[in-house]
Amino acid sequence: MKRIFLLLILFLFSISCKKENVQKSNDSITISSRVNYIENADYLTLTSGKFKNVISKDKLPFRKAMLLNSSLIGYFSELNLENKITGVSSPEYIFSEKIHQLITENKILNIGNEQKYDIEKILSNKPDVIFTNYVPNFANTYDILKKNGIELIFLDEFLEQDPLQKSKYLLLFGKLFGAEEKAEKVYQSIEDNYKKIQNLASKTVNKPNILCNEMYGSQWFLPGGNSFVSRLINDAGGNYILKDNKESASVPLSFEEVFLKSENADYWINISPHQNKKELLMLNQNYSKMKVFVSGKLYMINNREKDNANDYFESGVVRCDLVLRDYFKIFHPEDVTFRSEPLIYMKELK
Repeated sequence: MKRIFLLLILFLFSISCKKENVQKSNDSITISSRVNYIENADYLTLTSGKFKNVISKDKLPFRKAMLLNSSLIGYFSELNLENKITGVSSPEYIFSEKIHQLITENKILNIGNEQKYDIEKILSNKPDVIFTNYVPNFANTYDILKKNGIELIFLDEFLEQDPLQKSKYLLLFGKLFGAEEKAEKVYQSIEDNYKKIQNLASKTVNKPNILCNEMYGSQWFLPGGNSFVSRLINDAGGNYILKDNKESASVPLSFEEVFLKSENADYWINISPHQNKKELLMLNQNYSKMKVFVSGKLYMINNREKDNANDYFESGVVRCDLVLRDYFKIFHPEDVTFRSEPLIYMKELK
């Protein structure tokens, strides 16, 4: 009886060990609160928002990819994976010179735009994977692509509100395209740079008041207090006028409301491209009543812009450390740390 009891214990112990071994054989990586992946010997399971992709390991690394939105270009460029791209939509909004060169050489196809994608061109090219933001109106298109054996991965990176988590998508692309070591190295550098600037900002005595964006029609859409932009401003040592707001999405306000909230603003940032302050004033004469317009400093996000393409929405999506550095330099001109380094994405409006 005792022997049977001991055998039972050993049996249960062995099951426990097997379960533990199975758990250890899985490698779970969290990119953000929205995105993570877990892999075992046979599959990589990617969760992105409400979507899940179970990808057979024999399909990895991907060799041919198409992008239906240009905001993901920055990740490929940062990892030198442009040669893995075989198709892009709306190339006129892409900043990367290398991508345009590959398009000229017919190594990357123009597969349409958000109004209409060229399905025949996509299917004839036979990409391994297509990355896109999820757009409900294209549900039928997505079904056609899936039925033709194309892996469709929805990555709504624009919903990420933590700057470093958005940059961390690099690790996912590194995993999917066999560039893990490169991705880890690049991301670690971005994270180190970001935290260095964040630490410098935390020690500054001066916390200037910051206003964002501008009027569109009858409303002024300010980033919510829990938004991507709000976090960048805070991490750069700025005092955002809507910092106490709990929203992640944009908050529509009237001019009068913004006028009162920005009464003591020192900087007005993320303005759309304009030739000068006079041109901005032509859009809304009420700006002349604002103290920040008269005596503050104004900055646009068009320092790296070419025709319809703006690198702030391309490499800036990935390099949150460089965006943060721009903000830090603007908010703290008294600090000499980055004085010799020019602004990358921001340009002063005079």
